[in-house]
Amino acid sequence: MTTSDTSGIAELARGSLVVLCAASGVVVVVAFYFPSVVLRALPGGALLTVSLVFFGSALAYLAALPAGDADLRTGQRVPYRLRLRRSLSIETVRGFFARQDAVRFGVPIAGLTLFFFAWIGAESATRAVIGAVEGLFLRDLAWLFQGAMLVCVLFSLALLVGPWGEIRLGGPDAEPSYTYSAYFAMVFTAGIAAGIVLWGPAEALFHYDTVPPFLDAEPRSAAASVGALQYTMFHWGLSAWSTYVVIGVPIAYYVHNRDAPLRVSSLLAPVFGPDEEDLDNAWTKLVDILAMFATIGGVATSVALVGRQFLAGIQYQWGVEFDGLAPVLFVAGLTAVFVVSAVSGVRRGIRRLAAVNLILFCLFGLLLAGVGPLNFAVDRGGAALTGYTVDFLSMSLSTGGTEWAAGWTIWYWSWWFSWAPFVGLFLAALSKGRRIRTVALTGAVATTGVTLAWFVLVGGSALALQSGGTDILATMARYGFPEAVAGYPLFDAFTLGRLLSFIFLGLVLAFMVTSADTSTLVVSVLATDGRAPATTTRVFWGVVQGLVGVGVLLLGGGDTLRTVAVLTGGPFAVIALIAAAGAGRTFYREERGRTSVLTAIREALDRG
Repeated sequence: MTTSDTSGIAELARGSLVVLCAASGVVVVVAFYFPSVVLRALPGGALLTVSLVFFGSALAYLAALPAGDADLRTGQRVPYRLRLRRSLSIETVRGFFARQDAVRFGVPIAGLTLFFFAWIGAESATRAVIGAVEGLFLRDLAWLFQGAMLVCVLFSLALLVGPWGEIRLGGPDAEPSYTYSAYFAMVFTAGIAAGIVLWGPAEALFHYDTVPPFLDAEPRSAAASVGALQYTMFHWGLSAWSTYVVIGVPIAYYVHNRDAPLRVSSLLAPVFGPDEEDLDNAWTKLVDILAMFATIGGVATSVALVGRQFLAGIQYQWGVEFDGLAPVLFVAGLTAVFVVSAVSGVRRGIRRLAAVNLILFCLFGLLLAGVGPLNFAVDRGGAALTGYTVDFLSMSLSTGGTEWAAGWTIWYWSWWFSWAPFVGLFLAALSKGRRIRTVALTGAVATTGVTLAWFVLVGGSALALQSGGTDILATMARYGFPEAVAGYPLFDAFTLGRLLSFIFLGLVLAFMVTSADTSTLVVSVLATDGRAPATTTRVFWGVVQGLVGVGVLLLGGGDTLRTVAVLTGGPFAVIALIAAAGAGRTFYREERGRTSVLTAIREALDRG
């Protein structure tokens, strides 16, 4: 197939996407403002299909626009047409398998297959075994997660203000491959997923109703509202983002400055050596396999869960009941979009969708700030931020209320550690040409700032309505996924409520796509034999994630598989400690003579 032929096909595909987006968009917009008119003409399943076509075609069109792609490791641009021509003309089944690392490819596939067979054949026994492991990790080993998380925060802060922050990834002359705005957008949207949208109005309400044991406050009191925001900040703030930095910075250093292979296991370079031959052993393969399983299991089950949550929102918004195939349809449509984005590469699909996602995120925040109870949110948020800062160490070390901590804080810590491999690897790949201080500032501080602002605004608004007499908690209790519907009674109370609900649904999809396309690309990198993953490899692993999500929906066991995936956070809590210790030792030995922020400030003051 010639380049001109493929170019013509691509133009036709993009034109078709524009038509689909425009036509379906009219139906969706009318449905939001005149639901009775549309629902008389379209059954619930058809309306869901039209909604998915609208959001999916818009996102896919952005991903499919032509541009120079970029190699994930080097950041060098590759002409899009040449890459498209190769991918359409030479890939075969034999060539596909020849590019895979047999162990890193085979073991995750076998593990996921065995899980589903075990679930089908012995559901009770499988659930019992996983429940026992969960109890061990989240209760008996809670101290491990608490200690490892605190080390991650301290290490990130050391990179931010210490002399090692001066190290430039890729060498003194390396230049960044992406603008800072694109860099931040990709890091933020890959690392947070749709959870920030759905839990934005919900988590503070849960803590307001059932106060965390650490806090001394009566449920549903003014003090409880401050404490609720404080603990939401704690769960989603600096601790969460620091895990990505601790995994990502060592990988970035050994890949870009010591020519190690682009794999999660490269953070073990201080133990085995940076050469690819040194890093090809049973231990490094185990690390990469755990990373792949955590990524596939965590993201795929999140896709399935978000499908059900999205439908719960549609049910609330339009009063539409869906049959059992509706979530499968949702997962299939979402899979198609994030596969297109992953195939299109970092510079096209992933970068563009991340930018659009962040723009929608900011637009939503500005609209809510304009029509919502901003004074209440800022007042409670300011008090919560003060409490979060003052009590950070105490909350980090608190083991009070073991069951509550296991169900909330320790679960969150395990979740962030399980996502750290793929987000950390992606952060490492994007960071060539940047100083480590910039990576820490972006990956831990700037992302935390945006995250906390979101929870103050959205969570604070929900608390304002709840404390003012609008019983959002009672509405949430009527649905199987209460966190999924928390936002809609909140938005209904405001001017522009319909528009806010519309953007809110779009954000759920956009955030899930921008995490799933990144995870697809990262898993494709980990599974290959060291070469850049081909188009068929990206499609394969994207489809695998979609199939796992569909399997969860059809067979059940989603919570159990999600628990298995999250429990890989236990090994990665240990690996994070090894990464921090190894990187610190390497920096101390090989990167001396650099200036810390504190030293620079002191010298400037002395000169002044």
